[in-house]
Amino acid sequence: MNLKLQKSGIKTQQSPINITGSKSESNRLLLLQALYPEIQIHNLSNSDDTVFMAEALSSESNAIDVHHAGTAMRFLTAYLAVQENRTITITGSERMKERPIQILVDALNQLGANISYLESPGFPPLQIKGQKLTNNQVTIKAGVSSQYISALLLIGSKLENGLYVTLDGEITSIPYIKMTLQLLNQIGVETSFEKNVIQIKPLKELKETELTVESDWSSASYFYSLIALSDNQTEISLTSYKMDSLQGDSVLAEIYKQFGVSTAFQGNSISLKKITKVNASVNIKLDLVNAPDIAQTIAVTCFGLGIACHLTGLHTLKIKETDRLVALKRELEKLGATVIISKDSLQLKATSMIKKDIAIDTYKDHRMAMAFAPLALKTNLIINEAEVVSKSYPSFWSDLKATGIRLSE
Repeated sequence: MNLKLQKSGIKTQQSPINITGSKSESNRLLLLQALYPEIQIHNLSNSDDTVFMAEALSSESNAIDVHHAGTAMRFLTAYLAVQENRTITITGSERMKERPIQILVDALNQLGANISYLESPGFPPLQIKGQKLTNNQVTIKAGVSSQYISALLLIGSKLENGLYVTLDGEITSIPYIKMTLQLLNQIGVETSFEKNVIQIKPLKELKETELTVESDWSSASYFYSLIALSDNQTEISLTSYKMDSLQGDSVLAEIYKQFGVSTAFQGNSISLKKITKVNASVNIKLDLVNAPDIAQTIAVTCFGLGIACHLTGLHTLKIKETDRLVALKRELEKLGATVIISKDSLQLKATSMIKKDIAIDTYKDHRMAMAFAPLALKTNLIINEAEVVSKSYPSFWSDLKATGIRLSE
C-alpha cells in the first residue's frame, strides 16, 4: 500500500490521541510473565513485534518465526535457552537473517547454554536446546545493542545462582538497560548496577502482580515533529504518559524545546504546543547514543524546518530493520537535502527548499514511514509500503488523519 499525503494543516483536537503501549516495556513484561505467570499486564502494545512475541511465548511448536521482530529474536533466544528439555529452531525474515546475534549467543553459551547456528555463523536461524544454566558470570561488550544485555538480565532471576554481567567498554543505550532493571524491581527482583557490573539476584516465587504499560514515547515522537513543523499555538494531546517514565525516548520533551515545542503533563496525558518559531541559523547538535530510535524523526524535523543538525551516537542504526543512516541519507536527498553520514553520525545542512510529490521508500522499516509523514505539513509526498507501520504502531495512519493530515491510497 502506497499512501499519498497532501500538504495539510493541523486542526484543533477534540480529545487526546491514545498511543499504543510501549513495545519495549511490553516485550520485556511478556517475557517476565512467561517466567512468572503470576504477572498480569495492562495496556500491552498492539504492535506486530509484541504480537509475535506473545505468540512465540505461548507456542508449543519446535519452530518459531519472529518475522521482522528484532526485540523478539533477542529476548526469545535467551528465554528459550533456559527452557529445559525443549529443542527449538528460531528464525525470522531475510533481513533478520542478516542481523547479528553472535554476541548474545556467545554470552549465553558462556552461561552453559546450548545454541548453534543453522545457516551463517553469527546470524539466525538458531537451534536452541533448552537446559538448566548453572554458571552465573558473563562478560559482554557494552557498546552493542542494549537488547543483548536486557535479554540476559530478563532471565537472570530464574537462574539458580542469579547473574553477574560485566559490561566491557563504553555502555550504549543505558536508559533501556535501566528500564529492564526497573521492571525487574517492580516484580520484586533485587538488582544492582555499579560501574560496569550488573547483578541480578534469583527470585524463587512471586505473588500476584499487576503492571500497566506506559504508552510508547517513540511513537509520540512523530507528533512532536508535527507540532514542531506547525504554526505557533498549534496543540495536540496524547495519552497515556507519565513524567517519571522508564523509557529513554521520553527525552523528547527536553529535546523538542529546541524546536519551539512545550510539553505539559496533565494527569495521564501530555499536551504538545508550538510556542516559538525556530531561527533558521540554528544548528542542532545532539548525542543520541541513549535514544537512537528517535534519530530519524529528529533529522526529518530539522529538514522540514530548514535548519542544520549534527546527530551522533548512531552506530546501532546500521543493524536495525535497515541501515537507517543510509536510508535516511537517500530519502532526504530525494527531497532536496544535503546529508553526510559516517558509521555513527549524520550531518544535515540547512536548506529552504523541499521537493514535492516525492515517493519515500521505507525499506521494510516502520520508523522510516512514520518519521517522514510529518513533512505533509510542508509538501505533497508519497509513502511507499505504508503498511509497515504495523510493526510498532498499527493505528498510526488513522491517528495522523485525525490530526488533519489528508491522505489517500
